[in-house]
Amino acid sequence: MTYAKAGVDMDAGDRFVDFIKSIKSKSILPSLGGFSGGIELDVSKYRKPVLLSCTDGVGTKLLVAQKLKKYDTVGIDLVAMSVNDLVVAGAKPLVFLDYIACGKIKPEILEQLMKGIVDGCEQSDCVLAGGETAEMPDLYKEDDFDLAGFAVGMVERDEMLPKKDRIKEGDLILGIPSTGVHSNGFSLARKAVPQDSKPAWEQLLVPTKIYVREMLKLIETGCILGAAHITGGGLEGNIVRAMPDNLVPKLTYDWPVPDIFDLIQKNGNVETDEMRRVFNLGIGMAVIVSKENGKTAEDAAKKAGITLRQIGTCVHA
Repeated sequence: MTYAKAGVDMDAGDRFVDFIKSIKSKSILPSLGGFSGGIELDVSKYRKPVLLSCTDGVGTKLLVAQKLKKYDTVGIDLVAMSVNDLVVAGAKPLVFLDYIACGKIKPEILEQLMKGIVDGCEQSDCVLAGGETAEMPDLYKEDDFDLAGFAVGMVERDEMLPKKDRIKEGDLILGIPSTGVHSNGFSLARKAVPQDSKPAWEQLLVPTKIYVREMLKLIETGCILGAAHITGGGLEGNIVRAMPDNLVPKLTYDWPVPDIFDLIQKNGNVETDEMRRVFNLGIGMAVIVSKENGKTAEDAAKKAGITLRQIGTCVHA
């Protein structure tokens, strides 16, 4: 009996690591493949630097990739889900690590996945410092796989978001558009869209938007009091996490909604309240600013080429 006969191909794993090293990207750490990966931190510009970390996955959106046999974008989703969570706290992403679990190492799939992960790191201006690829034939079917990611970022302590003590009734909630469904709600979305409509499934697979550069530009204005990455729980369920306990978001729901959400709602017979509770409905990132700074934020967004629109206000709970 050998490890290979038991279902684990160590040589294939080694070749996959070599493939990752062969990718030409400034976002790949040269020491990739070692027991650990790290970067040198320049803290000279910080007074009290704080390291923040988060982890997330892509969920059942992976089944959409499997259905379409297209694997080069879910890696972007994987990075987006973590770095977007970092930037809403005001942090600049520094390092990303990935975990790929599968039933069988298939280079034609894993290489596409990794290209997406590297693309996501490049969009986030962070470094892929390492990862793990686990081949587990007794736990996963041959074509099954799962992804998880872990990111670390840095922020000045007194610049961390949200600043709940400064958020008050009447403050504005501004939204940045999403690219579509992003990476949440797929257990519902997959069942709601027409099963034989390739265009619908292709819309589901559009990668999650990475907001790092846009958000850091807005944060530089000094007028952002809070921010929310719109994931599971919808707009209201996530925005309220950036607000003090005595306030809740009151949203207008009058912005343009991507067609994919109309298709999900109509074809799946999904109630409006459920749509709002599950999906981002076209807004992937929300920020809170004072009424006085609304124009400052909008002007900064316009100058930076960022689409930003008012989607609601803060009201008493």
